[in-house]
Amino acid sequence: MDNLSSLSGAQKDELMDQVKQQIAVANAQELLTKMTEKCFKKCISKPGTSLDSSEQKCVAMCMDRYMDSWNLISKAYSMRIQKERGRM
Repeated sequence: MDNLSSLSGAQKDELMDQVKQQIAVANAQELLTKMTEKCFKKCISKPGTSLDSSEQKCVAMCMDRYMDSWNLISKAYSMRIQKERGRM
């Protein structure tokens, strides 16, 4: 990788945007992986070729709760970061 000091301000901003996008994609992938693992473990007792209606309902509710929890934690974390930045 080239020396960062040789990049212009716009190039540095573009590089930072790309890194942020890659981090966002990685976070989304991790969220989906964890949600799938946890909900599968909770809802699917006998894996087969299809889900019965109770398993489908369980998975849907589990995913909804997981996303609600994720969003709540994300908001709280963002607010905490904003407060910390305000104190500096």
